[in-house]
Amino acid sequence: MEPAPSNADPLPPPAHIAIIMDGNGRWAKARGLPRTAGHKRGAESVRRTVEAAREMGVSYLTLYGFSSENWKRPAGEVADLMGLLRLYLRKEINTLHKNGIRLKVIGDRKRLGPDITRLIEDAESKTAGNTSLTLVLALSYGGRQELVEAARRIARDVAEGKLSLDAIDEEMLAGQLFTTGIPDPDLIIRTSGEQRISNFLLWQGAYAELVFIETLWPEFGRKELEDAIRDFHGRERRYGATR
Repeated sequence: MEPAPSNADPLPPPAHIAIIMDGNGRWAKARGLPRTAGHKRGAESVRRTVEAAREMGVSYLTLYGFSSENWKRPAGEVADLMGLLRLYLRKEINTLHKNGIRLKVIGDRKRLGPDITRLIEDAESKTAGNTSLTLVLALSYGGRQELVEAARRIARDVAEGKLSLDAIDEEMLAGQLFTTGIPDPDLIIRTSGEQRISNFLLWQGAYAELVFIETLWPEFGRKELEDAIRDFHGRERRYGATR
């Protein structure tokens, strides 16, 4: 195969990219720093990646910010992460809004502090009309828990006679998930070399291409995003069909 000419147009990005941001702790440990330093550096990578995605024409970017399992971490680390989240919601929203970025948060908000919930609601409301990029933050999120909650709501509607069993199909179930109205991800990236999806977008990622990279999240930026998109374009997507 002939190499692409150096002046070739960049490859178009997939419409929806989701990223499992992993490696903050390892980045800090390798430098003899506390884990908090890794999380702070990781927040800078969020800023870089969001801006790169917007400039490249990505329509949806979902970032796995805090999983339902992360609540099991030491209380001090959880408090630090919540503090960083508050700071991000207070400091970055004006920039997101100015750049036409819409913010949406998915996950179990009941476990978040009431002040964080208010910040999320205010940010979602402020940016609701923006169209250049939809940034989805997965906070207190778990794919299994999401499916369980959806099943409970459906079962309740069936028990109350509001829904027939025959009406339950994939489209109806998808409409019960946190991501209703958001297209499924085309590409899921995980940093730090780990090769698993860790309870992330289990339903939505059924046909996503998976790209695992060695780069730790605090070192992730535009180049790594472009490399993952290049990898994505080298795949043949058959959605279960034969050749």
